[in-house]
Amino acid sequence: MARTKSSSSIRWRYLNPAYYLKRPKRLALLFMAFVFISLFVWDRQTLVREHEDELLRLKEEVEHLQIELEELKHEGGVSVTKTNITTKRIDIIKTNDLDTDPIEAQRREKVKDAMVHAWSSYEKYAWGHDELQPQSKNGVDSFGGLGATLIDSLDTLYIMGLDEQFQIAKEWVANSLDFNKSYDASVFETTIRVVGGLLSAYDLSGDNVFLEKAKDIADRLLPAWDTPSGIPYNFINLVHGNAHNPGWTGGDSILADSGTEQLEFIALTQRTGDPKYQQKVENVISVLNKTFPADGLLPIYINPHRGTTSQSTITFGAMGDSFYEYLLKVWIQGNKTSEVKHYREMWETSMKGLLSLVRKTTPSSFTYISEKIGNSLIDKMDELACFAPGMIALGSSGYGPEESSKFLHLAEELAFTCYNFYQSTPTKLAGENYFFHSGQDMAVSTSWNILRPETVESLFYLWRLTGNKTYQEWGWNIFQAFEKNSRVESGYVGLKDVNTGVKDNMMQSFFLAETLKYLYLLFSPPSVISLDEWVFNTEAHPLKIVPRFAPGEEHKPSIRVRARKEGRFRDSSNP
Repeated sequence: MARTKSSSSIRWRYLNPAYYLKRPKRLALLFMAFVFISLFVWDRQTLVREHEDELLRLKEEVEHLQIELEELKHEGGVSVTKTNITTKRIDIIKTNDLDTDPIEAQRREKVKDAMVHAWSSYEKYAWGHDELQPQSKNGVDSFGGLGATLIDSLDTLYIMGLDEQFQIAKEWVANSLDFNKSYDASVFETTIRVVGGLLSAYDLSGDNVFLEKAKDIADRLLPAWDTPSGIPYNFINLVHGNAHNPGWTGGDSILADSGTEQLEFIALTQRTGDPKYQQKVENVISVLNKTFPADGLLPIYINPHRGTTSQSTITFGAMGDSFYEYLLKVWIQGNKTSEVKHYREMWETSMKGLLSLVRKTTPSSFTYISEKIGNSLIDKMDELACFAPGMIALGSSGYGPEESSKFLHLAEELAFTCYNFYQSTPTKLAGENYFFHSGQDMAVSTSWNILRPETVESLFYLWRLTGNKTYQEWGWNIFQAFEKNSRVESGYVGLKDVNTGVKDNMMQSFFLAETLKYLYLLFSPPSVISLDEWVFNTEAHPLKIVPRFAPGEEHKPSIRVRARKEGRFRDSSNP
């Protein structure tokens, strides 16, 4: 009996190349169909990309027009008592359409998973307390019971798109956050964590509950500035308003603790229209500027009665660090106008002084920033000082080409040293500080690690400013070391010793506020919390940049014409 070909066999012959070689017309039709489909897909992708580019260009133009509107109000003598800060969610967290690198997206999700693990552990075992002790699974009130981890985490949750967690945290802020506690709070820690965290949540979400709470705590801190010189005391009772300094400073105020409230209190004045916050903190800079040394380096102790410095250590590490950071960042926060020019000038003076502290190790030529007592240099550098590479890189663009290149190169060299603080230990996590000995490069001194963010902070800035993916790789290596050594069942812990890996029992609030946020942004597109629109406080809380002008200052806003092909703006005052 003759066999007939099955229908499936007939269909399969169309997949056989020999079939088309014998039928050139059908081969030509197949080729034309392939070309048509390819062109159609390519055209659709091009349209999508052009649409995304156009949206980004329009967003940029709207933002510039908003700034010009504020400038015109100022020029026309319109009284603007309050700056309205609004941010659309799409500007912050919708990164999927902008991703070009699947590795970055994957790593960003891993960091997000780490944040979920840290947050859910805090939520389960330490809700409402300042910090979680993961090993014993309980909460502790390191800062008087102000919910430090919760407030520190608000903007991180928002930026990562963890909406449900953010809303639950917001409800706690609205209904349970109470500052009426007879507790002697650190003015510095409360400002950078609580005031900064609440203002950032307000700038991101626009929810007024955060601004009202920020005003409440700031008002309780204000009496600390009521000293003969205006240099604040560093501790204050939140109920009674009694301010004082710790006994171990001999009655002096600490440089970083007294000079790291400017961003937050200026932002509070801008958002409320009440000048008292800005006046208090800017007076501190005015006092210090009167006797500012030629090298711009201040000892860490300041007498709050006379407003003069006391004989003590000069350092870019503990108790000195963020004073220099805020000189630069207040200039950025004010949109680099003439009203804040003196901050930049003071910062540049301090950078000249920093250069005098820069040394290199032997035999490997690691660049580091030494400390100074009197005329003697000490070959020691804190991990805390690893914020400096990011700060220097961020400020380098304000110089002319030659100086800019020099300082950016210095930032890169210092970041390499800080990365090697991590790479030089068995756990690949950095110790608290390092000493440098001739012929031996670096040696860890204080060997604990408490989940600090400073090195990844600098890697974030350097990647944003140079586009060099090496900094992403270094950051990923550090994140993996945290995952390997610090992740436990109920959160993340520090190490008592980076050489042995023995764990401690504390999840620092800044791990969620800073370390994980900077790592997340390290693998996010640069448009997410753009450095053109936001400035980070020293606890990594982003605050909106708002231009500042002197009263009565005549300012002619530039007219920007968009060049459509490049998607850039051309300044009519600088053709």
